[in-house]
Amino acid sequence: MSKLKKIETSIEGVYIIEPTVFGDERGYFMETYNKADFQELGLNYEFVQDNQSMSKKGVLRGLHFQKEHTQAKLVRCIKGEVFDVAVDLRPGSKTYGKWEGIILTQENKKMFMVPRGFAHGFLVLSDEAQFTYKIDNIYDPASEGGLAWNDPDVAIDWPMGNMKIGDLLTSDKDRKWPSLKELKQTDLFKNLD
Repeated sequence: MSKLKKIETSIEGVYIIEPTVFGDERGYFMETYNKADFQELGLNYEFVQDNQSMSKKGVLRGLHFQKEHTQAKLVRCIKGEVFDVAVDLRPGSKTYGKWEGIILTQENKKMFMVPRGFAHGFLVLSDEAQFTYKIDNIYDPASEGGLAWNDPDVAIDWPMGNMKIGDLLTSDKDRKWPSLKELKQTDLFKNLD
C-alpha cells in the first residue's frame, strides 16, 4: 500500500501529493518520493534532476516552462510557505489557460505534481522559503519560456496578504514574459506535450 496519497485538482493531471508522516517526540520521518508508490498511484515519471531554491518574502518566480524538452515537476516547500501555481498550456486541453494553485509549507508537507505542458511559478509568503523540484527532463536554457504572472486573461488570484504589487520581487526576464494571447500567436504549441 502506498505511503503517498494522490488528490485530484480541478485540472486533469495536476495532483496534490500528501506523504504519510511518521512522527514522535524526536521529530518526524516521511518518504517524499518512491518510484513504486508513484507508479501505484498512476504517476509514471522518471525524474532525472533535483533543484532547490531559496527566496525571501515577496519573491515571485515564474511562470516558467520549457518550449522543447518539456518538464514535469514534483515540487514542495521544505522551509517557509509559498503559493505554488500551474497554468495549463496543453494544446486542445479542456482546461487550457486555467490555473491551479496550492499553499505549500514545511508544516503541511504537501507536494504539487505539475505535468508537462504547464507554466509553473510560486510566490513566497513567509520571510524566507526553501523550495525543491524533482524534474523529469534536464533543463535546457535554449528552450526556456514563460507566461506573464499577472496576465489578466489567466487571472491568478495570488494571495498577497499585506503585500502590494510594488513589493513583489521578480527577475528581469519574469517581468517580460508574454501574455497567453501573445503565446497563442507563436509556434510554441506544436512543441508542448
